[in-house]
Amino acid sequence: MDSKTFHFESQNGTGIITLSRPEVLNALNIQFFKDLNKLLDELEKDPVILIITGTGKGFAAGADIKEMADMSPDEALKLSVGGQKTFQRLEDYPFPVIAAVNGYALGGGCELCMACDIRLASKEAKFGQPEVKLGLIPGYGATHKLAKHVGLGNALYMLTTAVNIGAEEALQMGLVQEICEPEALLERAKEVAGLMGKAGPDSLMAVKSVCMASSDLPYDEGLKLESENFMRMFEGQGKEGMKAFVEKRKPEW
Repeated sequence: MDSKTFHFESQNGTGIITLSRPEVLNALNIQFFKDLNKLLDELEKDPVILIITGTGKGFAAGADIKEMADMSPDEALKLSVGGQKTFQRLEDYPFPVIAAVNGYALGGGCELCMACDIRLASKEAKFGQPEVKLGLIPGYGATHKLAKHVGLGNALYMLTTAVNIGAEEALQMGLVQEICEPEALLERAKEVAGLMGKAGPDSLMAVKSVCMASSDLPYDEGLKLESENFMRMFEGQGKEGMKAFVEKRKPEW
């Protein structure tokens, strides 16, 4: 599927979304959210592991400021709520979503990263939330999510100073999980997706959903949710996986 804002292709059970507006560093406009929602509607019928990356020097360099400049407060509210709902769809997507951050991930682009489950970064990647320099604040979830990834102090540092951080600092803070050479980034993301693809599909979906839900639950409730889903695996693919292990063969999912 090709849209006005990204290219989508499926390879070996992995879907790759490549943002394709390099002339504006893949800035996120209203059309992007429409296109992404349409794609997610289609993928709900047959979900695959996803990789999101960008073309050129940008992963996604924030929102499209030219598009926002003349918005009314009501239009801005609609944009923010709509963007949050779209990114929540990525978080709720049944299979893992990998961000392969090839360049600038600023503002809405950094928030897009945080809507993904795992973030791999090129050594040339830059992360930041520059909204305060425009007299704004983030609108797609950074004030809530950034602290979960990097801690409150680091989040406030990034949000209030609007400084960009490099890949190494992002790794130290916990915002990204791995750094790659620029030319190896997409292949590494495919390798990680391939590792995930070896898992039982039901267990892959369950471990994501349980982790996401447990992060907002009291400890005891999180453990209860884990046990319930652990039990559920014994009703289906878990039996095949364990049998295949004992018989020293590949499982048939």
